[in-house]
Amino acid sequence: MTKMSNEYADALFSLAMDNQAEDETLSSLHLVRDAFRETPDALAMLASPSIPKSERLQAMEEAFGSHLPQHVMGYLHVLCNNGHIREFEDSVKAYEELYDSAKKLSTAVVTSAVELSDAQKDQLKAKLEKRLGRTIRLECSVDESLLGGLVVRVDGKVIDGSLKHRLDEIKEVMNR
Repeated sequence: MTKMSNEYADALFSLAMDNQAEDETLSSLHLVRDAFRETPDALAMLASPSIPKSERLQAMEEAFGSHLPQHVMGYLHVLCNNGHIREFEDSVKAYEELYDSAKKLSTAVVTSAVELSDAQKDQLKAKLEKRLGRTIRLECSVDESLLGGLVVRVDGKVIDGSLKHRLDEIKEVMNR
């Protein structure tokens, strides 16, 4: 993320907090982000200096005006007017980070040797929430090369409880 996208996100998050609209703003940003992902030509058109700003703003208004709160439309207008609409995706990521921090949310990326059951996921989530003092969202995937156990990445920390890691540690001790 660029410094500029962080600054835009900071301003939008402050505005959303002032209006107690953090959740609404986040869902609106996701709506626009998904639309841009589905139609990448739209973002290119909004960023094109060869198209008059008034036409770009009108197109944005027609596409999103009835679906978004006024402060999010204003945000899009500022990005477009200042020639920074290409910063939109990064500004959404920065907004998400501010949102997660304010709401004490963390995403734990869990890689296991086998698919975890719902009960195991609930148990892991509860343990992580207790340990970290935050609300946890789990993103689970399977990597059979782990042989057994799991690896958890959350808030810049890695908890490696995989059998592969343990065997590597034993091998290292034996080689000394």
